[in-house]
Amino acid sequence: MERPTDNASLQTSADTPKRVGIIAGWGSFPVEVAQRFRDQGYEVYVAALKGHADERLEEIATKVKWCGVLKLGAQMRFFTQHRVPQIALAGKIFKDRIMYHGYGWIQHFPDLTCLRMFASNFITRTRDACDDTLMSKVVSTYLQRGIEVLSITQIAPHLLAEGGCLTRRKLSRSQNADIQFGWKIARSMGGLDIGQSITVQEQVVLGVEAVEGTDALIARTGNLCPRGGFTLIKVAKPNQDLRFDVPTIGMQTIERMAAAGGTAIAIEAGKTIFVDREATLALANRKGIAIISLVADEIPAAPTGSGATAGVSHRSEPLEPNSSETQIPQMLRSRVAA
Repeated sequence: MERPTDNASLQTSADTPKRVGIIAGWGSFPVEVAQRFRDQGYEVYVAALKGHADERLEEIATKVKWCGVLKLGAQMRFFTQHRVPQIALAGKIFKDRIMYHGYGWIQHFPDLTCLRMFASNFITRTRDACDDTLMSKVVSTYLQRGIEVLSITQIAPHLLAEGGCLTRRKLSRSQNADIQFGWKIARSMGGLDIGQSITVQEQVVLGVEAVEGTDALIARTGNLCPRGGFTLIKVAKPNQDLRFDVPTIGMQTIERMAAAGGTAIAIEAGKTIFVDREATLALANRKGIAIISLVADEIPAAPTGSGATAGVSHRSEPLEPNSSETQIPQMLRSRVAA
C-alpha cells in the first residue's frame, strides 16, 4: 500500500496571505506540521499549549501565543485576530493530568468560553467526557466562528503509515496469532471511546489503554510481563474523525517498548501518524522491534481452538520491508519468521 497523498487542498485566496493555524500539544507532530506549512509558503500561527508544546515552534511559526490548555476563548481570539481561516489540531494533551491531578481541571483556570462549552461535561455532568465528545464540541465551536478544522489528510498525508512490514524484523508465528486475536478487541475499545491500544501476548490481553495513554500502557505491561515479548496493537476508531485524536507512533513509542520488553507493534495503514519516520524505523531496527502496518478490513479472523496457529503459512522467504502488497491475510501469513 502506498502512502496517502494529499487529496484535499488548503483554502487560499489571491488577495490575502496564505495563513493557517495550529493548536499545538505535546510531541514532535506539531513541529513537523508547522514546518510543512512553512515550507509550502504559509504564514503559521500557533496557539502553543503551556506544559505541552515544543519550544522549537518559536523558530518556525510566524507568531506563537502560549496559552493555558483550557483557555479556549483566548486561543480562538488569537486566530480570529490574525484572520486565520483554517487550523490543525496537532499533538497530545495529557488528559489525566488536567482532570485528575491536584484540584483537577479547575486549577487550570478555564476561561468563560471553556466553561460554556463543557458545562454539561464537567459541571452538570449530563454528558460524558470521552475524547470524541469533548473534541467534537471544540471542532463545532470553531466552525461556528468561521474557522475550519483540517484533517490529517489535508495537513500532512505523508505522515500516514503505508501498508506492509516496515522493519527488517518480521513477525513470529505467535506474534501473528496475537495480532489476529487482538485486532478486533482493540477496534472494539476504540469504538467505545476508551482507548486506541492494547497489549497482547500468547493471545491474552495484558493491558488496555484508557485515559493514561499508550506510554503508560506499555510501562504497565512491562511490569505485568517482565519476561517481555509482548505485542502492541494500536488502531484507529471504527469511525475515526481524522481531524483529531488520530493514532500516532514515533521515537518515544519505540523507546518505551524496548524498555518494557515489547517486540512487535501493529498499526493501521492510512490511519496512523508516523512521526520522525526514518529515525523511528532505524531505532526499531536497532532494538529488534517489528512494525507492521495493516489494512483494518482485511485482517483475518483469529484462529480458535487448540491449533492457534493453524492455517498460518510457514513460507520462509519474507517480503521486503515497505512492500506495496495490501492483501493483508496474505501479508500476515507471509511475514512469519522461519
